[in-house]
Amino acid sequence: MRQSCALTVLLLASGTSLAQTSVNLYGIVDVGLRAVDGLAGSTTSVASGVNQTSRWGLRGQEDLGGGWKAVFRLEGGISADTGTQAKSDRLFDRQAWAGLDSPYGQLALGRQANLISDALVPVDPLGKRDASFNPNINVAGLSNTAFGTHAFGRQYGPSGYADNFYRLDNTVKYTATVGPWQARAAYSAGEVAGDAGASSSHGVALAYQHPDWVVSGATMQFRSRDGLPLDAWSLGAAVRLGAWQVKANAARNDADTGPARTVHQRVLSAGVSRPLGRDLLVTTAWYSVRREATGYVDDGFDRGFLFVEKTLAPRTTAYVEADYTAWRGDAASKDRHGTGVTLGLMQKF
Repeated sequence: MRQSCALTVLLLASGTSLAQTSVNLYGIVDVGLRAVDGLAGSTTSVASGVNQTSRWGLRGQEDLGGGWKAVFRLEGGISADTGTQAKSDRLFDRQAWAGLDSPYGQLALGRQANLISDALVPVDPLGKRDASFNPNINVAGLSNTAFGTHAFGRQYGPSGYADNFYRLDNTVKYTATVGPWQARAAYSAGEVAGDAGASSSHGVALAYQHPDWVVSGATMQFRSRDGLPLDAWSLGAAVRLGAWQVKANAARNDADTGPARTVHQRVLSAGVSRPLGRDLLVTTAWYSVRREATGYVDDGFDRGFLFVEKTLAPRTTAYVEADYTAWRGDAASKDRHGTGVTLGLMQKF
């Protein structure tokens, strides 16, 4: 039934595109051959989304006059190695919103990424590559806060999942750009009867964008259904020095997970990228994750990445990725070190 709905939406979109050029179908298919050792065992497999998450979506706009536009976006993740939806319970798990774009900013309502995620876009050392393995996405951005032997174990904000608060339902987000400044504010309703604060979230973000450098940060507050708090912030910068680009970011989140139980996590990251030769880009990055949790020793991990990307055509990129992880304390369930190598191909449409 879910697959039939997806096909129906796709066919409707294709028909609409003929009549309205403001409605577009887009996506990414990213697959690779990945070998790992010491990361929950030693395996070789076909992996999806190692460079950029495989996805498909629909986006569009209609001019209302006077600089006003009606806009919308629907986007769902794909597991390209198996052909399934990334989230079996949601067709559009990544984005599902509509809104108004005007000379005074954009107002969007629906399922959207949190403000920490937005703030990381220009300053994450990997450029938000490798979403399933990137600590800025998982730990700082709260996409998958469960690693090793511990997890938050509850839902904060209206994400729909325990340990994943990267995207939030029922979100009202306002974005305004004035010169080099970009400001965002967001509120996500928990929609719990009789308690407006339960399962809700709110926050603000601010960025200053210069042609050669960017500073970007955000702060957010989340609440669980029973009122437990999760507070998070992120602050980073990116600088271009000739052909080199340097990025660094610091992030932290603190949560009450139960009576007299807390989790404190922080992520420090830095990296550089540089074009080498024609259509060749090399990116390196290092992430340091530390956590203090009730009942566990001080734990975390350090993780390094190397990406080498070759642009074969405007929409096709071949890449090689290598990563190394060193676990600390209770973060590792078995092995203390792990490595991974991926040879992949990414195509956009």
